[in-house]
Amino acid sequence: MTALRGLWPEVQDTCTSLGLMLLLVLFMGLARVVTRQQLHRFMMAHTFVLEFLATFQLCCCTHELQLLSEQEPAHPTWPLTLIYFFSLVHGLTLVGTSSNPCGVMMHMLLGGMSPETGAIRLLAQLIGALCSRYCISALWSLGLTKYHLNERTFACRNPIQVDLPKAVITEAICSFIFHSALLHFQEIRTKLRIHLLAALITFLVYAGGSLTGAVFNPALALSLHFKCFDEAFLRFFIVYWLAPSLGILLMILMFSFFLPWLYNNHTINKKE
Repeated sequence: MTALRGLWPEVQDTCTSLGLMLLLVLFMGLARVVTRQQLHRFMMAHTFVLEFLATFQLCCCTHELQLLSEQEPAHPTWPLTLIYFFSLVHGLTLVGTSSNPCGVMMHMLLGGMSPETGAIRLLAQLIGALCSRYCISALWSLGLTKYHLNERTFACRNPIQVDLPKAVITEAICSFIFHSALLHFQEIRTKLRIHLLAALITFLVYAGGSLTGAVFNPALALSLHFKCFDEAFLRFFIVYWLAPSLGILLMILMFSFFLPWLYNNHTINKKE
């Protein structure tokens, strides 16, 4: 009984954090419904607001998930379960948005998005990422749990635990794998696709989390590590912005140019 009483405050704090994230998802969902009803005639404004809300939701929830994962670093099963669950939630609620500048870049390079729409989405993601940082800081200042410290959001908690080349390779590979899956899972029915992507995100975080945090999202990295960008901009710019973009470029070169070229050469050789 004494042990249960000792655990109860931590259980309460965890439930409070989970409830906060679910309430945030609910409010963002209501905001999306209103946006679709009121701004459907204004395409650019509609696109901007939906992308802003999606990025805001993703970043705020990730701040809270990161906080929970740090409470028991030696037992990663619970944090990974939460990552999988909230990846499902985001996959179900953020349909039609990317919340990731690399996703926008991929669609633009493949000709699926105009430069104007891409610029609007990128601006919305940048603003959403920065706003989420200050919103989560305001929520933590309320002291809803013992883990919520307002000062935490304004401190640099460097997640890069390896040298620069390994960090770049990690983020580039994560971005390459994730966006390759996004590109090639389109024909899979939605319910199964969301589960597959959630499982893939969980695996990538497990595999690369101890090295760089496995963010592979420049907007999310800016929200999570804004202070670190201020203190060591070039290092964080290379790891969290250039490396994921490099992964996207390699993915497009491979699937759009190299593999088709290899296939055509093989077909020609067989005919000869």
